[in-house]
Amino acid sequence: VPADVRMETYVRGSTISGFLDASEKVDRALRAGAMAIGAEVEITTIPGYLPMFQNKGLTDIYEQNSIQLVGDEGIDRSKVESIGGGSTDMGDMSQLMPIIHPSVHSTSGDGHGIDYVVTDYNSAVTTAAKAMALTVVDVLHGDAEKGKEIIDTFKPMLTKEAYLKLLRSMYKEEKFK
Repeated sequence: VPADVRMETYVRGSTISGFLDASEKVDRALRAGAMAIGAEVEITTIPGYLPMFQNKGLTDIYEQNSIQLVGDEGIDRSKVESIGGGSTDMGDMSQLMPIIHPSVHSTSGDGHGIDYVVTDYNSAVTTAAKAMALTVVDVLHGDAEKGKEIIDTFKPMLTKEAYLKLLRSMYKEEKFK
C-alpha cells in the first residue's frame, strides 16, 4: 500500500439531487476503501458546476437567426434538447436566469480528443457571433418586449439565497480512519 495517494475527481449529474447523491456515493466508496485496507482518507469536497438548462425562448430566437444565416439543414437541435455531458459555470447561471449556450457546426473529431479540429473557422467565429448579435437585437428590439417576456416567464430553479446556501453546503472536509 503506498504511503500517500492523491486523487482529484468530479461528479456530474443531470439534476442537483442526482449529482449530490452520486458525490456522496463516491465519498462513501473512498471511506470504505480506506477502511478495507486499514488506511485513512482525507476528503475535501468543493462545489462543482450545476446542470445546465437552456432557455427555450432564447433558444428559439437564436435558432431562427441561425436559420437565416445557414439554412435549416445547418442547425443541430440535439445539443439544445439534451443536457449534455459537459460542465460549465453556465449551468450555475441557468439555475438563476435565462441563458443559452449555443454551438455551431464547425469542428470534427472528439471534443478534447487528439482528432479534434476546427474545420470551418468562419462558422465557428463569424457565423456564431452574427447569430448571437441578431439574438441580442431581437431580445432588445421594441422596448425589449421579447426580453421582458423571457424574463417574466422564466421560473428560476434556485433563488440567489438558495444557490449560495447550496454551494456552502457542498463544501466539506473530513478525515476518516
